[in-house]
Amino acid sequence: MSSADPYRFQVNLSGMIDILSNHLYSSPKVFLRELMQNATDAITARRKLETGHKGSVMVELSGDGSSATMTVEDNGIGLTEEEIHEFLAMIGQSSKRDSDSLAAETSFIGRFGIGLLSCFMVSDEIIMLTQSAKGGPAMEWRGKPDGTYTIRKLETKLSPGTKVYLRCKPEAEMYFEPDEVGEKLFYYGALLPYPITLRTSDSSRVINAELPVWIEEPGLARSRRQEVLQFGQRLLGEQFGDFIPLRTASGRTGGIAYILPHAVNLNARRSNRVYLKQMLVSEKAENVLPEWAFFVKCLIWTDELQPTASREHFYENERLEQIREELGDSIRDELLRMAEYDPDRLQAIIRLHALSMKALAVEDDAFFGLIYRWLPFESTYGSMELGALVREGQKIYYTFTVDEYRQITHVAAAQSLLVVNGGYIYDGALLSILPQVCPEADTELLSVDDISLSFVELSSVERNRYYDFLRMADSVLQRFRCHVELKRFKPAELPALYTLSKESAALRSLEAAEEKSTELLSSVLKNLSASLNEAAYAKLYFNLDNPMIARIADSSDKVMLPIAIEMLYVNALMMGHYPMSREELAVLNKGIVRFIDWGLAKSAQTGGDDQ
Repeated sequence: MSSADPYRFQVNLSGMIDILSNHLYSSPKVFLRELMQNATDAITARRKLETGHKGSVMVELSGDGSSATMTVEDNGIGLTEEEIHEFLAMIGQSSKRDSDSLAAETSFIGRFGIGLLSCFMVSDEIIMLTQSAKGGPAMEWRGKPDGTYTIRKLETKLSPGTKVYLRCKPEAEMYFEPDEVGEKLFYYGALLPYPITLRTSDSSRVINAELPVWIEEPGLARSRRQEVLQFGQRLLGEQFGDFIPLRTASGRTGGIAYILPHAVNLNARRSNRVYLKQMLVSEKAENVLPEWAFFVKCLIWTDELQPTASREHFYENERLEQIREELGDSIRDELLRMAEYDPDRLQAIIRLHALSMKALAVEDDAFFGLIYRWLPFESTYGSMELGALVREGQKIYYTFTVDEYRQITHVAAAQSLLVVNGGYIYDGALLSILPQVCPEADTELLSVDDISLSFVELSSVERNRYYDFLRMADSVLQRFRCHVELKRFKPAELPALYTLSKESAALRSLEAAEEKSTELLSSVLKNLSASLNEAAYAKLYFNLDNPMIARIADSSDKVMLPIAIEMLYVNALMMGHYPMSREELAVLNKGIVRFIDWGLAKSAQTGGDDQ
């Protein structure tokens, strides 16, 4: 067998450009970011070569519409002829790849050597003039999207740096408009430490102002409140009222966490803006902060995260995990400081972002101990802060589900029980640990069955009197696996209370799923249901203090009574917010029709006289 001959992959550049524009990059507008990143890396490299070098970038626009051109010039380190062949002709190569190059890899933003190709998304030709700061002739490189390029030496020596020329291609005109270019230059380069100048036929202006002092030292932001808020409004597009400075232990990552001026959903997408080596890399970084920190929108600057190939996100690695934890600590520490020294400010944040505060409190007992008094909870005494509920001096009962709370809220309120709805996310967990951070608080988990323990039993005379009624009611509701009990309880306006045991709740869930499932899955669920049938009985408590129940229990109408019992059953389900099965809905509909028929028949008998 002959040895295999080696072959090289052939790269279809036009196909590569399609991948860049439709899959790797979020939009053609990123070509400007790639040019800025290349310029930034070139300036960084020259600073390593020439200490004290002052970098600058000039962007010039001329013409308009389809004849518009753009020139992006930097005074960075430039490229030699050898480097042009190596880095611009080899897809995937990077001038920053070698640890023996002018600067270590971590000094640069770009790492993949494909940034310049993004320019083909807006131009059918890329022309680059470059002069290496290391010497040698100036060079011209011309690239086309078909994969061909030319190189020639220039007779004239240029100033060290690189100049890229782009001519607008059809349907890319918007990316060459002065306002759009100016906005994107600021968008990507607002934190760069050297001037970016935009020049047009009738104006010239520096895009990025001098860097604020609190970029290097975020703690100084506290004393420059209005400046920081205005900076955030311009970059993030929202008007903020408060913020928290961020800084990691190493000092290599910092930022400002702006408190969102509106409440947000737990599942809302995070949109933090991250600058790597002072260049915007990601405007929608979702994994740089802990999950509970969804009440802030951040500007973050760092030199220690590793970007993905698109340079719009970051690799999930140990370094990112550590930074995420430390940024979370910055937010937590500032909130703790507010709790001690500026409680009014913290209360304002909690009122707007209670869910985030609860999410953090679940993770941090010390934080919970400081802020629990201001956290809002729904209770039978109304919506109140937890501190006010503790000050009531009563035992605080709570439920673990919203449905349980809704089922017992009327009964509990009538008996002056303080019950808190623990069914919302984090609430039940916080109520269970409240005594650990607040010793004077007495909490206890309450179920619907527990409420029934306070009901008043019937006398022996009453038990005998209503024996036949209870036997009939049990018989009528047997097909729903529901036992009936007759009690006296408050409020008298509530005719019946439906309660589920753990087994009966599981069975109802299985049966509800079975009704919506495929035939195969339905048979599996039916087998599971069969194993629960024996013990899975619910209870329906009729309230003898309710005038309607008293009349029905004393009724001897053998035709009306079963229908009335069924209607009271489905009414109790609705009052308890239980989803009803098809059979129960049929009972409701049939009962309504029967009562309407009776009413019409009676009206006909009396000639329509209601008196």
